[in-house]
Amino acid sequence: MVVRVIFEDGESKIVPIKEALEYAQQANLDLVEISPQANPPVCKIIDYQKFLYNLKKKQKDIKAKTAKVSVKEIRLGPNTDEHDFNFKLKHAIEFLKEGKKVKVDVFFRGRSIIYKDQGEEMLVRFAKECEEYAKIDQHPKLEGKRMILILSPKK
Repeated sequence: MVVRVIFEDGESKIVPIKEALEYAQQANLDLVEISPQANPPVCKIIDYQKFLYNLKKKQKDIKAKTAKVSVKEIRLGPNTDEHDFNFKLKHAIEFLKEGKKVKVDVFFRGRSIIYKDQGEEMLVRFAKECEEYAKIDQHPKLEGKRMILILSPKK
């Protein structure tokens, strides 16, 4: 059986498999089958441990370059005062400028659940104020005792 051998310098030859193994032994390296479906199969003479190390390193670099999205949470009450609203709005805008998602929720304590419409109005107003910096991922939605709005930064 013959194989195409690719040497470290990039040169390639078609040789019998025994001869390919001898080339690898002379170079103190490994003979690795790269493409078994090719005709003839392609083998490469390389240091296999170094190859595995470089492969792991590349995968780690790819993983490090993927975008990590963090979510910052801002909690309001249904009767939050104007000053507190503006203070939290300012923080949300800073988070959005940094490229972070913002989860704004209105938490209803006790009987304040009867003010659902006030909470929704507050979240809609919050979204309108952040319109320049963010787009809405999830419109205000009531989940249990909290109403949630999710904003993500504009590109």
